[in-house]
Amino acid sequence: MPKEKERDSQRVSFERPLSAQMMAIDGTWRRACFVKDVSESDATLRVETSIEGLALSEFFLLLSSTGLAYRRCQLDRVNGDELEVSFLRQKARKTSSRETPA
Repeated sequence: MPKEKERDSQRVSFERPLSAQMMAIDGTWRRACFVKDVSESDATLRVETSIEGLALSEFFLLLSSTGLAYRRCQLDRVNGDELEVSFLRQKARKTSSRETPA
């Protein structure tokens, strides 16, 4: 239980959900959604349109209309019109010996 309390204390819930967009990694589809709550590692989204048939294994959550603020996500769970997603982190690139400063 202590981990659950710690997780909830680091979660931000919005009184009015934030408007956002879900977009396929390859840009083939896009859906409007709302961010209900968010933490460093995951979020809960609400969708108003069907997500049936969409490849949700990985997608972008666009947090700004210009696309400058986004997170790469994967679907964890669907509960009616709510989606629980976790954020994927990019693997750290290894620096080769050619890239090290002299």
